[in-house]
Amino acid sequence: MNKFLFKQVDNTSLVLFRVVFGLLISIEAFGAIATGWVRRVLVEPDFTFNFIGFDFLQTIQGSGMYYYFIIMGFFGLMVMLGYKYRYSMFFYALMWTGVYFMQKTSYNNHYYLMMLLCWLMVLLPANRWFSLDANYRPSIKNPAMSQWCKWVLILQVLIVFTYAGIAKCYPDWFDATAPALFMKAKNSYWLIGELLQQSWLHYSIAYFGLLFDFLIIPMLLWKPTRLLGFYISVFFHLFNSIVFQIGIFPYMSISFVLFFFTSETLQKRFLSKKKLYTSEEIKIPRYKNALIVVFTLYFIVQIGLPLRHWFIKDDVLWTEEGHRLSWRMMLRSKRGTLIIWVEDKATGERISYNYSNLLSKKQTHTIKTHPDLLWQLAQRIKKLEKENGKDVAVYLHGKVSVNGGYYFPFIDPDVDIASKEWKPFEHHDWILPSPEDYHKK
Repeated sequence: MNKFLFKQVDNTSLVLFRVVFGLLISIEAFGAIATGWVRRVLVEPDFTFNFIGFDFLQTIQGSGMYYYFIIMGFFGLMVMLGYKYRYSMFFYALMWTGVYFMQKTSYNNHYYLMMLLCWLMVLLPANRWFSLDANYRPSIKNPAMSQWCKWVLILQVLIVFTYAGIAKCYPDWFDATAPALFMKAKNSYWLIGELLQQSWLHYSIAYFGLLFDFLIIPMLLWKPTRLLGFYISVFFHLFNSIVFQIGIFPYMSISFVLFFFTSETLQKRFLSKKKLYTSEEIKIPRYKNALIVVFTLYFIVQIGLPLRHWFIKDDVLWTEEGHRLSWRMMLRSKRGTLIIWVEDKATGERISYNYSNLLSKKQTHTIKTHPDLLWQLAQRIKKLEKENGKDVAVYLHGKVSVNGGYYFPFIDPDVDIASKEWKPFEHHDWILPSPEDYHKK
């Protein structure tokens, strides 16, 4: 084990990944401002539906988020240049973690992966070559790294794609219903819009995507299929970038291939002046035990979290309980309807509540299919009414459609949601049972 983990290998892949990763996270920060994402998600809304338990993050939400993202963008550039690398990577990771837990309306698995990678990169010696740190401090300059440095990233990516593949193993993916719904929204795309509506393409997307998730990492690991895997990966991620417009994630995913090609290949193409490190030296650090414990616990959590919905009552596709942090990516299309009734406990008077005044357009659309957001909205309404001197009960009447099927009752209309406690690892009985066939159209 020591020989495998702590064998010294050439660090060209890690160095190049740091440059690309730093550039991409900088683009993510500056681009979030330029595209209006910061304005729509973190400035204009009065409430951003933070992860439950992170309410304190609401205090920094607002116009100051523009400066917040500008600072993140500069930290990203510092990572790319390898300047004050540990500090710049740490503070970017910390600030992005804040952004991630600050809002769920625009939840994205890619944001979660980026957060994890940021923290992993904090621990990796990615600035020991081709960096300003190495230029200013020659004592840290080193053409090698321990082999574990690349394998933690490979294992992380393997977990992501494996669980993404497992999640696709359900009827609406196999019969291409889900891909067809995704493509329906792309009908207006110039040049390719009509092509994206073809049923043969929907089946191709379904089965190519499924096979890609399960096979791409093994293909990249095995030398005879590595180059083919690389070309397939580039095609797959560029297709996703063009069709789904999901920011930096496709390019970040393509950059992972750096860890699968040999150092000779990478140096020849990108760092020709760097001398290839070929020693078989084993360097076991003093903190070996701590390192092994930390990463063992980390990967136990990474493997365990996506399984939690199997231990929660009912179907995660319906309840959403256990959906986040589970790599359940691009799986389904859901729509909902919602009516909220507020009852004054003192007088018994019940009235319809105009909740749309509290929310942005995107929030109004998203909350209808997510029980935790509905629970948070109920808590917020109760708090606002209390400020007006009223103690109220909040009742929700909601219906949900999955993948274009019928609308079925979703929330028990007789339960005061505002009086309920949120339990992150348990089923909530006020979510009505999933229908026998919610795929019915």
